[in-house]
Amino acid sequence: MSNAFTRVGQPEKRQSALLVALLVVVLAISARLVYVQMIAGPSLAAAAEREYTRTYTEHGARGDIVDANGNVLATSVQTYRIVVDQRFVPEYRARDDEGEVVGYGAAAAAERLAPLLDADPNDLGARLVGDDGYVVLARHVAPEVWREIAALNIAGISAEETFERVYPNGNTAGQILGWVNAEGDGAAGLESSLNNRLLGTDGEFSVQIGAQGQVIPTGQRTGTPAQPGCTVQLTIDTDLQHFSQNVIDEAVDTYGAEWGAAVVLDRDGNILTLADSDVVDPNDPDTSRYTGAHSIQDVYDPGSTGKVLTVLSALEEGEVTPTSAVEDPYELTTENGQVFHDHTWHEDQVLTTTGVLAHSANTGTVNIGSQLSDETRYEYMRLLGWGEQSGIAMPGETAGILEHPDQWDGRQRYTTMFGQGLSVNLLQNTGVFATIANDGVHMPPQLVEGYDCNGEEIEPERGEPVRVVSEDSSAQMIRMLESVVASEEGTGTHAAIDGYRVAGKTGTAQMPGDDGQLTEVAASFVGIAPADDPAITVGVVMYNPSSGIYGGTIAAPAFQEIASFALQSLGVPPSGEPADPYPLTPDES
Repeated sequence: MSNAFTRVGQPEKRQSALLVALLVVVLAISARLVYVQMIAGPSLAAAAEREYTRTYTEHGARGDIVDANGNVLATSVQTYRIVVDQRFVPEYRARDDEGEVVGYGAAAAAERLAPLLDADPNDLGARLVGDDGYVVLARHVAPEVWREIAALNIAGISAEETFERVYPNGNTAGQILGWVNAEGDGAAGLESSLNNRLLGTDGEFSVQIGAQGQVIPTGQRTGTPAQPGCTVQLTIDTDLQHFSQNVIDEAVDTYGAEWGAAVVLDRDGNILTLADSDVVDPNDPDTSRYTGAHSIQDVYDPGSTGKVLTVLSALEEGEVTPTSAVEDPYELTTENGQVFHDHTWHEDQVLTTTGVLAHSANTGTVNIGSQLSDETRYEYMRLLGWGEQSGIAMPGETAGILEHPDQWDGRQRYTTMFGQGLSVNLLQNTGVFATIANDGVHMPPQLVEGYDCNGEEIEPERGEPVRVVSEDSSAQMIRMLESVVASEEGTGTHAAIDGYRVAGKTGTAQMPGDDGQLTEVAASFVGIAPADDPAITVGVVMYNPSSGIYGGTIAAPAFQEIASFALQSLGVPPSGEPADPYPLTPDES
């Protein structure tokens, strides 16, 4: 019996042993599952997600810059940055049209990519080899090129959206706009000074990639969207800006000037044109010599255009009227022994205040200005914007050079009466005439109309309007300045425009060169049109011309071209009545 019992019990023992072994295996597997799913699971999942997920920065597009009519001056176009995860490149198999494998890995990938990226296959192949997960192969790649690259299905190759700055109008307003550097930040002009407004806000997104590093089209995409920068609207009129630049360039070439500039303002102080010679093309700034914006960055003595400020101040203070008799000798010696001359010899004469402006008489202007205190004249200069920046958002704007009367020497006290011994930029000088055109109210000039920041309209800060002189003084001054252009004896006859009355003033200023001698010249003209219902004020300056020196023969013709184009393009109707100028001498009264 014992043997039979033994034979029967052995299978039971074996079954028990198997059950125990099975239980141990199950427990081990369960423990492993618990470990994998509950303990190591999150870290393993994260590792897998990292392995098959790629995160990119999504760059916010830089905001556009547009003109007063909404025409685009600067914009950003979509491009791509081509990148590679080198770890996947060895998996690539290049196939022919029949599907046969004809190449492997980096060498085959480089052969296919090189023509599309305009790269050397050997150099490109070297950049595809390694274990780096992120290598930039090319920047600023056009969308159509990226589509061809994507069609190759090269393992590890992907792309990031980027933006390239484009200026559709070439060099038009180039010195205003400036340009951006390789990093996409503003490097000059408004692109620099308004960089924080124009910059977009970057976002971030993650995509799933396959075993060969390709983006899975149907995979999950997560992240934070990018936000574009603000659109900046300027007061500039693109057509008028382009035309004015051409006129200035031609005048600079004709008269051999070092540089030239033109400014056009409307009655509200909006800058319709800020034109300079030799403007840079912001699409390719390296091929040009960027000289900045002469119209606001360079100074010159206003010369005889500055006489307007002296006479306007005397009118407002009641010291003269348009027909007051003013002695105008060819040579004048002041009480402190300073000697001054008119620009051309003549017999001693008596002119009206209007005649002093029409003849651009230095000695007559000194006799008018001497009736005012230095402090009074200085205060009018400050109220009209001389000696301080206008604040139009352009970098590099000069405040000019205007010393306090306490610092004037015995001669400077008188030279400032006829626009020498102080310096302004063209925008400042044009602003004096724009104030006269606006019934005596000085409007701080404005270049930026506003910002559109993702649907939020923002107006830029602007100085308050300031009444400088009365409407009567302004009206009298405009009528006086018409004699400069309309009278045969006036110095500004080349500024006349058919069908429109023009009020303006010529300027010819001698300035010291590097040797301290009066060897340099600024020839200018600033005018208002139509004089009977002012719509625009235009200022032109030619600096140091080698052929001719007078503002009436160099700057006035450029004024005539620019103002004529502006009046027609803006749809300003011709003058309704002829001019009624004041007499130039007391005998004519």
